[in-house]
Amino acid sequence: MRSRIPVLLSLLFLAACNPGNKSQNAEVKIITSLPERKADVIIDGKLFTSYCWPENVYKPVLYPIYTSVGTEVTRGYPLKPRLGEQTDHMHQVGMWLTYGNVNGLDFWGNGSRGYKEPKGGEIRHVSIDRVQSKNGEGLLGTTSEWVAPSGKVLLKEQTDFHFSGKGNLRIIDRITKLTAQDTDVLFKDTKEGMFGIRVARQLELPSKSAVTLIDSTGKPSPVKDTLNLGVSGNYLSSEGVEGDAVWGKRAKWMELKGNIGNEQVSIVICDHPDNPAYPTYWHARGYGLFSANPFGWNDFTGGKEELNFSIPAKKSIKIKYRVIVSSGQILSPDEINALSEEFEKKYK
Repeated sequence: MRSRIPVLLSLLFLAACNPGNKSQNAEVKIITSLPERKADVIIDGKLFTSYCWPENVYKPVLYPIYTSVGTEVTRGYPLKPRLGEQTDHMHQVGMWLTYGNVNGLDFWGNGSRGYKEPKGGEIRHVSIDRVQSKNGEGLLGTTSEWVAPSGKVLLKEQTDFHFSGKGNLRIIDRITKLTAQDTDVLFKDTKEGMFGIRVARQLELPSKSAVTLIDSTGKPSPVKDTLNLGVSGNYLSSEGVEGDAVWGKRAKWMELKGNIGNEQVSIVICDHPDNPAYPTYWHARGYGLFSANPFGWNDFTGGKEELNFSIPAKKSIKIKYRVIVSSGQILSPDEINALSEEFEKKYK
């Protein structure tokens, strides 16, 4: 009987979080504001996140992202810097999907020095196509274009964001269709990709070396921090790997857990069996970059394996990810497995 307890707990947890159980579903509203270049996602009367396309970020992002009680889990820098944050990798804003070597162009790191790079690709927001709220779920459908510096469109992107809330959980399901235009599109192996989030300082892993933080004037402090005060993050993969060791490993899902003040927080990214190269490799770093990268084989295996994934002209692929944000509770592997299985079945 004892061996069945984890399974029973998972089933009970999944039942409580089942989208079909309307008593558990929070109210979701999506409010668009084209002049402000954003669409706000409101769950139970509180801002959960905003889909936005700032002019100096060079890709659409979800920013900021909050827990159910209103605690921000994303880094504020560079859009809204906060005291005590790191100032590295200024292109890592909110949550995004992009890649570092697309037909030789860097879509991932464009803007890392505060301006558009000569060989940097840009993902341009084109339109908001669908806004819908029903049965406890908000749907935001968008179109973007992956554009070379010459102005040539390499990829057309159509993304559906599904937002929901269940108790202390907030969930984002991102379903993205990428269609190559009139030329083949090569995603050459690189660690710099693909679906990522840059988290708040408190969810970073404690650093073994000194780091430069923002001071009270909003500028990098001349004094490097060595104390890791309030820094409590740790990774756990579906395969049981923890900490910095998750980098370059394959896993079906990855959890980043820690405390922001007195609030326990879990952020989970789930891969989907239909995605290319499932289960994905993880470009997850201790300094706060939390990213799934299915295409970086060469870097992750030290040159032992290579993929160089490509989309032929006029052909498409779909990429599906689920993000779970839990407040006041560190999710267990059984609970994550239940939510991951729900995700897989929902988007077959």
